[in-house]
Amino acid sequence: MTGRPARTLQLVKLGGSLITDKRRPETVRADHLERLGRELAAAAAAHPGGLIVGHGAGSFGHVAAAEGAVHEGVSGPEGVAAASRTQDAAGRLHRRVVAALLEGGCSPFSLAPGSFLVSAGARPFRVELAPLLQALEGGFLPVVFGDVVQDRTRGVAIASTETVFRALVTRLRRHGVAVTRAVWLGETDGVWDEDGATLPLVDATAVARARRAVGGADGADVTGGMRHRLETALALARLGVESWIVDGRAPGLLGRALAGETVPGTRVAADPSSIHPAGRR
Repeated sequence: MTGRPARTLQLVKLGGSLITDKRRPETVRADHLERLGRELAAAAAAHPGGLIVGHGAGSFGHVAAAEGAVHEGVSGPEGVAAASRTQDAAGRLHRRVVAALLEGGCSPFSLAPGSFLVSAGARPFRVELAPLLQALEGGFLPVVFGDVVQDRTRGVAIASTETVFRALVTRLRRHGVAVTRAVWLGETDGVWDEDGATLPLVDATAVARARRAVGGADGADVTGGMRHRLETALALARLGVESWIVDGRAPGLLGRALAGETVPGTRVAADPSSIHPAGRR
């Protein structure tokens, strides 16, 4: 072992629309994925024991989930089979991501959410942190992803990477581990306003405007696309976690964001006292 787990962490999400073509089933954008593998290796070296990576299901898991309506819960043999196909599809993309990280020089440790998270009513109910904390302590780069998980009321549910990150932040705080920043890499340069211009900052004064402007996702997506990402970033802000929503197609942007630089994109300010849930002010 290399010592105790990091006391502060940063989260990185590789959006499904960035690493796959969500308009074409099971199509990986290898050029983006290979470059990001190298950039994450550099980031892991600069922040040892301080990163968790997640990635979306893209045109792999989302297509399979939509075809089998797995996101609505399952029952009976047909539903169970659809859930298995969806998990298999998400796993195939995950293996491609892990392979790219290895090729880039990382030491990834795969953590399938279905093996450490159980939900109830599609919300995280029980999360087992021991594998994640042990991986960090051992010098690995933990890698999670959007996955099919067991659900106490619906049979199974889809746990997006956003859902997994939010659950991890909450539970890690109880173990004295603080998440300070989340970097969301997609194929747009942040959250756009009604005129298509990037909102540079979402704080208490800009929440309503951002919510009005943000849309869903292009292509197959059963979890909500950018709207889901923004709501997750707002929820993390209330826990003291700053988010940067940036264009993952821009080389070098990831390392700069993790270093705390101001980068092109949308910053969701970490201010627990000023950002409130939807409908509450």
